[in-house]
Amino acid sequence: MTPIAKFHTWRRNLRDDLKVSSLATPEDRRKARQYMLWFDHEIVRIPWANFGQVAPGVYRSNQPTRARLENYAARGIKTILFLRAASPIPPYLFARENCEALGLTLVERSLSARSAPKRERVMDLIATFPTLEKPFLMHCKSGADRASLASVIWLLSQEGASVAQARKMLSPRFIHFKWTRTGILDYFLDTYEARNARTPIRFADWVATEYDPAALQAGFDDKVPPA
Repeated sequence: MTPIAKFHTWRRNLRDDLKVSSLATPEDRRKARQYMLWFDHEIVRIPWANFGQVAPGVYRSNQPTRARLENYAARGIKTILFLRAASPIPPYLFARENCEALGLTLVERSLSARSAPKRERVMDLIATFPTLEKPFLMHCKSGADRASLASVIWLLSQEGASVAQARKMLSPRFIHFKWTRTGILDYFLDTYEARNARTPIRFADWVATEYDPAALQAGFDDKVPPA
């Protein structure tokens, strides 16, 4: 085994050891903190929030540290919309613990960023949005892609924004780059824009009645212009 292969094996084994499913013991908590810092990249998020306003009372960011959550709560944030998988691993365990301690409502709605958005998840998010107490903050891991998608969905479904307005949420300003695999999110918006240009249709109606994730994914993979 090469030195590089040995390093990757060591790193993978360490990550798996630190990915605990409970914060019940001091050792679990120690491991979970190390996982968050080094494998979930919290060390980067301590000085960098990737924070922005989507609309009045609606905000986006990367996953907040405990200190940032305390600050947000002090500023009036009521609800946290968690866009990562709500599975029992450190990112979710700390999010749940911190929200409970600070009296914040935690709502989980998982999104993906590197494949075509699932219709049922988009529709679920659209249905969930009006139930969230404002001001609320939505976040994924880095605030770059899933938070961008959720922001686009909010603007189109709740604010009646134009596609041009919504597109500002998919921006290098938030470390979202359309030339990567997460460009599928831009393609999703481009496809709706092309359909709406032919005959106007509400975004939620398009998702519910016409949107085909498999066709969208195939078009993106084959570099077919949206139509």
